[in-house]
Amino acid sequence: MSRGTTQKIGIMGGAFDPIHYGHLMIAENAREQFDLNQVLFIPTGHSPHKLKQYVTEPVHRCRMVTLAIADNPKFALEQIEVESTDTSYTYLTLEKLKDRCKAAELFFILGADSLFDFELWKEPEAILKNCRVLAAYRKHKHQERFFQKIDELNQKYPGKFFPLDTPNLEVSSQDIRRRLQYGRTIRYLVPREVEDYIRMYRLYEGEDRIPNEGEGRT
Repeated sequence: MSRGTTQKIGIMGGAFDPIHYGHLMIAENAREQFDLNQVLFIPTGHSPHKLKQYVTEPVHRCRMVTLAIADNPKFALEQIEVESTDTSYTYLTLEKLKDRCKAAELFFILGADSLFDFELWKEPEAILKNCRVLAAYRKHKHQERFFQKIDELNQKYPGKFFPLDTPNLEVSSQDIRRRLQYGRTIRYLVPREVEDYIRMYRLYEGEDRIPNEGEGRT
C-alpha cells in the first residue's frame, strides 16, 4: 500500500476460517460497484471474543487468504492485526491504516447482519471517522428492513453507509468446517488451492469447536 497516494481502498475483515467464495464475491462486487483501487483482506488477530471462540492459527488463515486472492491483482493480504499484540478492534485497525495512508479513502465492507449490530461495536464513531461503510445485502432477503436500517444510520451519521448489492450465494465458514468435520465435500465452496491446503494440513477434521461465524469483529 503506497503512502500518500490518493486511492480508494476497501477493507475486508474477518476470521477467514476458512476464506471462501462468498468472501471473494463480496469483495469483488465492492471493488466494481465503488470503483475501488484495491481491497485489503485483514484476518483477525487477537479477537475481543477469543475466550469464547477457537480460531485457527493466523499462519494458516493468512496462507489460505494468499492462495485465494493470488489471481486478482486488486486484492491484497494485510496482516496488520495478526502481527499486532493488541486486541483486534476495528476502530484501532482503521486508525492505523489511515495513519499509514492518510490520503486514501477507506471503505469498510461488512455483511447485512453486522450492519444491524454496528452501533454495538466498540467506538462506532471512531470507526466512521476513518471510513465509509459498505453493507452487503442480497436481493429479497430482509431487503426492506435492510434499507430502513441504512436510512436510520445515515440520518445519525450522514453519508457514511452505502448498500452493496451482492449475488445470493449461501456459503459460510461455519458450514465449510462442519462439512469437513463430517467428511463431506467442499468443492465449489472454496478455491481449489484453499481446499488442497486445508486437506494437506488436515484443518478442521474431527474438530469440536464453538462456531466463530460472527468472526469476533467489533
